[in-house]
Amino acid sequence: MTERLYYKDAYTRTFDAAVVERFRHEHRTALILDRTYFYPTSGGQPSDRGSINGAPVRDVFIREEDGAIVHLMGGEVWSDAVQCEINWDRRFDHMQQHTGQHILSQAFIQSADARTVGFHLSDNSVTIDLAREQLRPEEIEQAELLANQIVWEDRPVRIRMISASDAEELALRKIPELDGDTLRLVEIEKFDRTACGGTHVSRTGAVGIIKIVKVERRRNQLRVEFCCGRRALFDYRHKNRVVKRLSAEFTTSSDELENAVANLRDELKQARRQARRLQAETMDLLAEKFLAAAPENQGVRVVTRVFDERSADDVRSLAQQIASRSGAVALFGLSGESSQLIFARADDAPGQMNELLKPALQVLGNAAGGGSGTYAQGGGPAANHDRVRQALSRAERLLLAQIH
Repeated sequence: MTERLYYKDAYTRTFDAAVVERFRHEHRTALILDRTYFYPTSGGQPSDRGSINGAPVRDVFIREEDGAIVHLMGGEVWSDAVQCEINWDRRFDHMQQHTGQHILSQAFIQSADARTVGFHLSDNSVTIDLAREQLRPEEIEQAELLANQIVWEDRPVRIRMISASDAEELALRKIPELDGDTLRLVEIEKFDRTACGGTHVSRTGAVGIIKIVKVERRRNQLRVEFCCGRRALFDYRHKNRVVKRLSAEFTTSSDELENAVANLRDELKQARRQARRLQAETMDLLAEKFLAAAPENQGVRVVTRVFDERSADDVRSLAQQIASRSGAVALFGLSGESSQLIFARADDAPGQMNELLKPALQVLGNAAGGGSGTYAQGGGPAANHDRVRQALSRAERLLLAQIH
């Protein structure tokens, strides 16, 4: 069984060890050492990275059948006596995030009576799940402030092994299922005490800062995303750059940026309403123009037209405008990379649009569509203006045959 030195010391970066087993796993060399500081994936925390005799360590995990620590390599290691090095940047980042999670979880208990029921740490995010459906913004801010107060007080973080009987007597925030007679206790002086196997900083000040970045509801729980230390710094840098760019774009200070965006949003809404009114007026005028040019046949006017550049929404709107007139029928098509046919008629006009659509789509080839007697549409592969015109002409001939 590998001696798990990371349980006792998270700050060691280099160490010597002996290979006690070497095998292949997922087409890679896998090593089991007699002793290791490499932390394996477990408890919501990802594994360490680093090197063994210069070869990169790609993953570290616990072998289920015997609990051995497997080091999955990115290269060959031939010697049984090895020199190992932990990727310190990754290790310290995990220490900051995990200790920060302990602090924040206890802060939510004390400020909002919200207990943590889930924890996940990845290279991109850190989250906890709270057993609450909602929290007021001020409760979230209070928990964040309390957590950072504990960081700024630079309290000691102590780790010790205790027996199962001792664990029952202590007011632990969380007691995991025991794998043996002892468990590992992580204690933040006069603030939090919980059983945990992860890597942690030795004093809360090393966490740097704890910043909540998002809170969202997940079923009957709240998921809180946060970042600590270096991640919090990088998050601030990114958001500060965004604020500075937007402030320059709006020629305003960061304090007035929110108002500037709100004003722009209101102007955009007003502009969209005006655009919709103008669009409706334009479609109405076009409908009148097309109907005036269409010959009348026994009280029916059929408008047949191919559009090469208008959007499908515009064409649908125009078809519906024409169909709102008594005795009017619109047989429209769009050419281009994806062809479309849009048929519409007034309630008192002849023809079943869905029945006219089917033979027209056959002209376009591999096309599909459907609809009702008064409105139908379908699409097909790329087609030029003439090909779409042929499809419309076929529908128009069938419709005119019904009128006569």
